[in-house]
Amino acid sequence: MRTETRDPLALESQVCFALSLASRSVVNAYRPVLEPLNLTHPQYLVMLALWQHGQLSLKQLAELLGLEPATASPLVKRLEALGYVHRERVAGDERTLRISLTGAGRALREQAETIPATMMRRLGMDEDELIALHAAMTRVITAAARIAAHGGP
Repeated sequence: MRTETRDPLALESQVCFALSLASRSVVNAYRPVLEPLNLTHPQYLVMLALWQHGQLSLKQLAELLGLEPATASPLVKRLEALGYVHRERVAGDERTLRISLTGAGRALREQAETIPATMMRRLGMDEDELIALHAAMTRVITAAARIAAHGGP
């Protein structure tokens, strides 16, 4: 019986490639679902954080999203231009920028509540499959963060 040797560098067997392709594909699948809300996917992530926490400093928001504040800031500015959020400096600490939802931003949540179920249908996955996928992705994220912080396995 002959066994074939698997190429360890085959593109289609690389986890990094699968994650990259999955990320782009899922973000593209969200695009038409988010268009009626006038949101891009990164803006949607900002809104999710604010719907969950109410108000956040720019630094807290960036940390939650795994972004640098300099990357989160333009997202917040665009959301402010849309009328969904308000930015204000904290009295006594001019370096801290507080982000809060406007009435329109809070109202948008009701429309957004259909998005998770819509995306489950679009992806053809049930809740249990998505929970398992999320758990696996969380393990990968945790492992990668540990490596970044400590430089080892």
